[in-house]
Amino acid sequence: MGRGKIEIKRIENQTNRQVTYSKRRAGIMKKAKELTVLCDAEVSLIMFSSSGKCVDFISPTISQKEFYDKYQKITRDDLWKSQYDKMQEELKTLVEINRKLRREIGQRVGEDLDDLSIQELRSLEQDLRNTEKVVRQRKFGLLSSQGETQKKKVRNLAEINSNLWQEYQERSEEEYALANGMSALELGNGVAPHIYSFRLHPSQPNLHEDEEYEIHGLRLA
Repeated sequence: MGRGKIEIKRIENQTNRQVTYSKRRAGIMKKAKELTVLCDAEVSLIMFSSSGKCVDFISPTISQKEFYDKYQKITRDDLWKSQYDKMQEELKTLVEINRKLRREIGQRVGEDLDDLSIQELRSLEQDLRNTEKVVRQRKFGLLSSQGETQKKKVRNLAEINSNLWQEYQERSEEEYALANGMSALELGNGVAPHIYSFRLHPSQPNLHEDEEYEIHGLRLA
């Protein structure tokens, strides 16, 4: 019993359509490879699925460029003309956009103003004022940020200086106490030594006028 004849039309069910495409794609690729081997034919095959996925095959004896150049020579059909024309149109559009942007930049620095109407000049003036406002806001924002940063640095330096001075005083008191035989307990109870000094000028006639005595004392708080 022979197989039933399948009507050739679009398969509406998306799942069935994808399954059929996968099966027949594999069969077509197999036939293309067989033609290349059995018949020594130069075969090129390109397929796109409904989702846009591309599958291609080309005979290993020829490169893709050589194949298409050969095809264009035989058929006298330029495969790249439409793409070239499209790229040329895109290039013209980009050139025109670049020309307009350069003209606008020149006008913002006072160039190419002779051909502008009163309305265009007013519009340009308003754009410059808006730009100036944005630049000024940005400048003030940076100045404010820099000022806060400097204040923070000053506060940090002041705190570091205070800590270092406190540490220096504590070490000086400890060293003086140890040198004068004070115990750590006395220091811990708040009996902190205070170092003071003063100078006495000599009143004896047998001393030189430029001699001085320096007296150091210790006072317990």
